Amino acid sequence: MKQYQDVTMTGQVDQYLFGIGQHFEVYERFGAHLTEKDGMEGVCFSVWAPAAKSVSVVGTFNGWREAAGCMERLGASGIYELFVPGAIEGDLYKYCIHTRTGEVLYKADPYAFESEVRPGNASRVAGIEDYRWRDQEWMTRREKKDYRTEPINILEVHPGSFQKRPITEADPDGFLNYKQLAHALGDYAEEMGYTHVELLGILEYPFDGSWGYQVTGYFAPTSRYGNPKDFMYLVDYLHRKGIGVYLDWVPAHFPKDAHGLACFDGTPLYEYEDPRKGEHREWGTKVFDYGKKEVRNFLCASAVFWLKEYHLDGLRVDAVSSMLYLDYGRGPGEWIPNIYGGNQNLEAVEFLQLLNRTTRKFAPGTVMIAEESTSWPGVTGEPEGQGLGFHMKWNMGWMNDTLAYMEKDPIYRSYHHDHLTFGMVYAYTEHFIQALSHDEVVYGKHSLLGKMPAGEGLDPFGDLRAYYGFYIGHPGKKLLFMGQEFAQEREWSENRELDWFLLSEPKHLGMQRYMHSLYEIYREYPALYELDYEPGGFQWMDPDDAEESIVSFARFGRNGKNLLFVINFTPVERKEYRLGTPCGGSYELLLDSSWKKFGGTREELHKIYEAENIPSGQRETSFSYDLSGYEAAIFSF
Repeated sequence: MKQYQDVTMTGQVDQYLFGIGQHFEVYERFGAHLTEKDGMEGVCFSVWAPAAKSVSVVGTFNGWREAAGCMERLGASGIYELFVPGAIEGDLYKYCIHTRTGEVLYKADPYAFESEVRPGNASRVAGIEDYRWRDQEWMTRREKKDYRTEPINILEVHPGSFQKRPITEADPDGFLNYKQLAHALGDYAEEMGYTHVELLGILEYPFDGSWGYQVTGYFAPTSRYGNPKDFMYLVDYLHRKGIGVYLDWVPAHFPKDAHGLACFDGTPLYEYEDPRKGEHREWGTKVFDYGKKEVRNFLCASAVFWLKEYHLDGLRVDAVSSMLYLDYGRGPGEWIPNIYGGNQNLEAVEFLQLLNRTTRKFAPGTVMIAEESTSWPGVTGEPEGQGLGFHMKWNMGWMNDTLAYMEKDPIYRSYHHDHLTFGMVYAYTEHFIQALSHDEVVYGKHSLLGKMPAGEGLDPFGDLRAYYGFYIGHPGKKLLFMGQEFAQEREWSENRELDWFLLSEPKHLGMQRYMHSLYEIYREYPALYELDYEPGGFQWMDPDDAEESIVSFARFGRNGKNLLFVINFTPVERKEYRLGTPCGGSYELLLDSSWKKFGGTREELHKIYEAENIPSGQRETSFSYDLSGYEAAIFSF
């Protein structure tokens, strides 16, 4: 039997800082670390399990025998540690925990850098320190950027279904590995004109059908697509293509899988003890105990880890609303009020403020994005005050309102015109991202194309092009789920790749060309992003033409090159439509969604129009334009 020696990686200062919840690089101590002691190479294992009676590390290095891997408890800290000579990179391991009630639990390492490929769930020893990054130019520029005035146009991506290899008996998943994905995704995003990608389903998770939103590995990129250095290559390659990388990150809840965080040491260690706070029954998951310093430390360290060690440019924080409200998804009697009798989770608020202060300090230039679906005030307010401290927030209200509008038969849209215009009432209350996400194209909701009314005299493709024109022109950064840019017809499924074959059909190819052209205009004209969060960047020309279901508005930049939009949301042609203008002068047609190359019927024509002193809508000047049915037209001035 091997003779193991102890080597303390977690010193007194580490123990103290972790105990007070202020050790935000604790991943450098906890977990499995390749090291050397007295000339012997091996691995030091460290885990926090304060209520355990004893802990052993078991793995391929000791035949999974717990007696061979008994760990030493470091005083009152609740931390167990052991140096294992001869353990090497690639070894599988778990912690064997004897509880005070006599149970024996086999747990994966909460701080593991890599996990076994599912359905296996052991942790794997991984070294991540010696990857040679080549994105120094990107990282240097990033610290100087101001997200508020930068173009942010995000392609939301599920890596396992973006593209697949041929399915075989030996390869039933057909997943691209991270390196293959780097080239396929990076080249496509660059060609289309996206500025960023947002990856969902990266943090390790056991069940494919959760899409990665029930996490067991908060420091491990999923092994479905390769190892940690492969994932580093993906981020590195995208950065060298000039494309930023955001990551979905899930601090709201975690699954009950036996190998995971639930009752980790035989007690509710990471979760609230009372199920009225500690469970989301609707999701079948546990809720983190945000009042516990060590749990807050674990989550903040995870965020810092991804931003620093993997060079990620930001985290999109999932399900923030479920964290903020104690009665989220709970009926009367199923939740516990806070100390003031309210439904706000004050501990979660403190955690989110701490999280956002911490990431700003440890990873300057990165951004934190909230998926928050209510009117909670100050989500993007400063964390030192009453705000939560996020940089941006998904605009769920705009998404819900406008998609509800688009799903209506054009005959009835005039009665719901406010669904288009209401977003500007609150547009500057937060720093918004106009998100058209994966959540809107699953579970019977149809693809975006499938939401457009179809039938005699209707054109779903033209309808969707009009909507995309409104989307790109509306203040706020942009996010679109993969496949919607070429009008995917089927709902998205994580089990199959996108329907790339549709690009052999003219209408789908035309939609992709249209989005490419919109994205070109977006990047070329700072008016579409420079003043997203300032009222001076937007003016309605006519928000009130409900009868004809037409909206028109202008976008402004700091140095000219402004844009005028008009969008017709019915199939009815409006000859010589009088389009109000913000001023006199010339207006050049940049893009018309009805051009033939996009799938419409009009020839491409970049005509110049002169504003006349004829009032229209809310403006004193205007020009006449023949507006096709289902048309978005963009003019520069």
